[in-house]
Amino acid sequence: MDDGVYVGDAGKDATVDRGWLLGHFKEHGDLRHSDAVEVKWGVHPRGEQRAQWVRGEMRTALLVLVSGRFRMEFPGRSVVLERQGEYVVWGQGVDHSWCAEDDSVVLTLRWPSVPGYVATAEEGPTGSPG
Repeated sequence: MDDGVYVGDAGKDATVDRGWLLGHFKEHGDLRHSDAVEVKWGVHPRGEQRAQWVRGEMRTALLVLVSGRFRMEFPGRSVVLERQGEYVVWGQGVDHSWCAEDDSVVLTLRWPSVPGYVATAEEGPTGSPG
């Protein structure tokens, strides 16, 4: 019976869709389908980094540190998140990359959820946090 409630486990559910829990890529009819926003539970071992910079980003993003130490790179600026709850927001058109300085868990929200915009396999097993 569909009661309009979905209960999941971010750690387990994140193994599908490279960590993305909610967005346009979930099937229509799934409560996790959204054209408005994407949500990711990113688990990154120490030393993992994005293979290449994201250029020409079409969305706005928010990345929140759950645990670990995580560095976001922007043109001319590095932001290191090291305390639980610290976060960074970047807008459309802001190029970026990242590196897990310690084993890290991050929660990323991006909006809007853009059909046809697919990250490359070069991002690694869990994809980009943003």
